Amino acid sequence: MQLLGFPLSGHSHRAQLALSLMGLPYEFTAVDLPRRAHKTPEFLALNPFGQVPVLVDDGVAVHDSNAILTYLALKYDTERRWLPQGVKEQAEVQAWLSVAAGLMAFGPAAARLVTVFGASFDTEEVIARAHGLLKVMDGQLAQRNFLVGSNATLADIAAYSYIAAAPEGNVDLAPYGHVLRWLARVEALPGFVPMPETAAGLRA
Repeated sequence: MQLLGFPLSGHSHRAQLALSLMGLPYEFTAVDLPRRAHKTPEFLALNPFGQVPVLVDDGVAVHDSNAILTYLALKYDTERRWLPQGVKEQAEVQAWLSVAAGLMAFGPAAARLVTVFGASFDTEEVIARAHGLLKVMDGQLAQRNFLVGSNATLADIAAYSYIAAAPEGNVDLAPYGHVLRWLARVEALPGFVPMPETAAGLRA
């Protein structure tokens, strides 16, 4: 398998983390976003939206990080550890994937885009949105070890990268003890690979 991504992209890290936690061999190919390599005809043939990451597996190109997570779990996780078979659990996982694509993308991820990449979001708005999300997560994680019950699932993979990197967007994680302990539990999983850090925001 080949994963086309950008090293500082949380979406790319999300896919890398899934591949590593599932023990799947792959080759990482860095896409030169500053030079707009993601807008070339060759790349657009793989993802017409011109975004990373893209997974290429046996000639099949899968784009969107959450779609990649689902693809990997359905094709390679025969024990159904990462996408449980129970209807209730599957629904909960899908709900968190929606959070990752929505509240997370427009909260902590957007705040990080401002400090790391110079994006023009309203800083106060995206930071406030991030804290709103973190309060909900902290409450959920007060009752369970992972986002969907007692075992890690795709929900945790989808959420980890941008929550771990939230301080780079000036989002302080200190008030959220349950979230911090959850991050540590994810980081203790066999096969875990860290999100690359930058000297931005609270980490500057």
